[in-house]
Amino acid sequence: MVPLGPPDAHFLSAAFGWFELGNLPEAKAELERITPALRQHPQVLEIRWLIHAQEKNWEEALVVACALVEAAPQRPSGWLHRAYALRRVKGGGLQAAWDVLLPAFDKFPGEPTIAYNLACYACKMGGLDEARQWLERAVKIAGKANIKVMALNDDDLEPLWGEIKRL
Repeated sequence: MVPLGPPDAHFLSAAFGWFELGNLPEAKAELERITPALRQHPQVLEIRWLIHAQEKNWEEALVVACALVEAAPQRPSGWLHRAYALRRVKGGGLQAAWDVLLPAFDKFPGEPTIAYNLACYACKMGGLDEARQWLERAVKIAGKANIKVMALNDDDLEPLWGEIKRL
């Protein structure tokens, strides 16, 4: 997709700056300054998702994530955001998040966060053997050190912490 040009790129940059400062109302206001026809641009959707996630507005985050998958199916972030939000919305849950993220691994086999999140979902659903397999895939992609630190700080994987410590 074509990058945003001025002035929309400036509004997007300002929105991200406000987001990083924790001023979500100003971040939203900057996004509203973007040309309406460009508000479905993947870069705009990424920031919009971050804002909704920070607000824990999972219903809106899910809508934005679905739009991101539609607008830029080649971006793994949209698939990850969709699963993350779906896990948290009313009527969603772990199985729903698993179901939408699983096909993304075939599409993005080099993306460690997909394998890692699938490990988390499997573990939370009681599938410890499956969780181990997904965690092993994440380790192969990202390396032991990166995954170990993340996993030992992730309550989703607590049943496997003893094994993870020995990685």
